[in-house]
Amino acid sequence: MLRALFEHLARLFAPAKPKEPPAPEEADDEAPLPDPDAIAVLPIEDAIDLHGFSPRDIPSVVEEYLHEAHARGFPEVRLIHGRGKGVQRRVVQSILARHPLVASFRDAPATRGGWGATIARLRLNRS
Repeated sequence: MLRALFEHLARLFAPAKPKEPPAPEEADDEAPLPDPDAIAVLPIEDAIDLHGFSPRDIPSVVEEYLHEAHARGFPEVRLIHGRGKGVQRRVVQSILARHPLVASFRDAPATRGGWGATIARLRLNRS
């Protein structure tokens, strides 16, 4: 599942393909072209901004993110879902409510996103 998350992130952040190939005299033969199918490796941090993801992908992204954040030992994470009409907030919080790695969650304080973000306290690693 982590591979699927990384592949999804790579597609989202992949550079746009040029509309026309450069003219032969403009092409730089020495510089290799970037591989558009390469997987971008993004660091797992204590916060994730969900704005760049399609709404249908949010559940799987949140699920994978929680597993990776827990594996890295984060005691708390912030999920930034935005304010809007509250649809993404409800989706995120419904996932958190039933997730076995989440001990508790709450709206973020105003200094950390207010009701546009949710703070989740993760269960301790039991090694």
